[in-house]
Formats: sequence, structure tokens, C-alpha cells
Amino acid sequence: MQKPVVNVMVKAARSAGNLILRHMGKLDALNVFEKSKQDYASEVDSQAEAEIIRELRRAFPDYAILGEESGAMGTGRYTFVIDPLDGTSNFLRGLPHFCVSIALCEGGEPIHGVIFDPLRNELFTASRGAGAVLNDKKIRVAERKDLGGALLITGFPPRERARVPAQLECINKLLLEAEDIRRTGSAALDLAYVACGRADAYFEAGVKPWDIAAGLLLVREAGGRVCDFRGGSDKLLMSGQIVAGNLKISDSLQKAIVSSNYAAAFSV
Repeated sequence: MQKPVVNVMVKAARSAGNLILRHMGKLDALNVFEKSKQDYASEVDSQAEAEIIRELRRAFPDYAILGEESGAMGTGRYTFVIDPLDGTSNFLRGLPHFCVSIALCEGGEPIHGVIFDPLRNELFTASRGAGAVLNDKKIRVAERKDLGGALLITGFPPRERARVPAQLECINKLLLEAEDIRRTGSAALDLAYVACGRADAYFEAGVKPWDIAAGLLLVREAGGRVCDFRGGSDKLLMSGQIVAGNLKISDSLQKAIVSSNYAAAFSV
């Protein structure tokens, strides 16, 4: 049985998802703006976040909030971390791969997470110590033992373009063993897909807390490991780097990132 706070988070995510879907047929009329170079948002992002905050505030008025669009609001032991539309660029182009992501963190660590894909009506939920679930069915990370034949996912965030040469060097090294590397455009769904075994592992730099908070908990509760490019697991939400997969493949992937000099690119 889901905890009451997760029920509220699910309600908020579904409400935002319904709002997002209502705008799918009128993408040409949306007001789109550039938050920073090659980083876009729309009025739908703001409206979806407002919908989420309204639902969360109704049940937990004293909890702090960190939203991608609204920023930080309040302080306290508990903080809701919100990405109202992860995969905005996909959404604005009509590419059917985006989601709503909500996490509840305690002292900087996610304790509950919800990721909702409104197009597929897929609801991923996790609570610390209670496992991870997709539409009421328990999920587990894939069992692949190494990078051989692995399906990996990464991203090319606009704020990390200066390090693209190092990333491409890493990708070149990984493709000598892996089956393929995908770039889907939604960090939250990438992590959810690792959690349920649709992909073997995921790595990316330039991620923000709202991109990964719910997803990293999903991976952990699905039996996986999450770390930064150096293998550390402390303060992951603020590190800007993430490697996720089962225990064996995440270790192999993290070591490959170091050996390719991609990790070293973040020491300068």
C-alpha cells in the first residue's frame, strides 16, 4: 500500500500530466521562451508546476519546495523537488517522450519518488526501503553483468557543451563494447527505464536535482546503484553527474568514464 504522501504526489503528477496532454493539440500556439542558451521552456511547464504545487501545498503546507520553474520556496526538513515537464524539447516538437517528476527529500536525500508518463499512462513510484513499482507491479533493474551488449542512455545538456569532446571520447570507448547508446531527452524517464530494465544503464552530466531526484530513488529501490562519475554517492543531487544501473554494470560504466578522461574534464 502506498504511503499517504505518495498518494498526494501521484494525484499532483496526474493532474499536471492531464494539463500537459490538453496542450498537445495546440503546440503551435504555445508561448515558448529560452531560459538559457538552447534550454527552452513554455507556459505549459509553468502551469503544470503551479498545478503540482497547489496539490502538494493543500496537503503539506509547511514543506519546502524546489521547482525547476519556480525555484526554491521555504525551508525545512522536507522538500518536494519538482520537474513539471521533463523532456520539454520533446514535448514542444510532438515527440512522445516526456514526463512529470516529483520527489520528496529529507535532508537532501530522496525518500519518495513519482514519475508519470501521461502519454503511456505509466506511473513509476518508489519509497525508501519499500521497493519500486510501475503501475502497481514491482520492478527490478536489468541483470546484465558488463558493458558487452548493453543498451546505455546518455544526454547532451546545453550547459555542458564545452565538455562534449570528452563525452564523445567516452562514447567512442563505450561503443566498442555496448550494443548502442540512446539519447532520449528526458533524464527522469531515462532513470525510470533503467529501474524497470528497459535500459541497462544511464549516465549524464549537467543534471539538476529536479532532473534526477525521483529517478535515482527508483533505481536504488529497484536494486540498482547510483553514483557520480568518480563513484561517489554523497550529495548526488548537487553533483551534476550521475551513473545508474545494476551493481556490476554501473561499476563498469563508471570506470569507463574515468578511463576515457570524461570524469577528468570536471576537475578543471
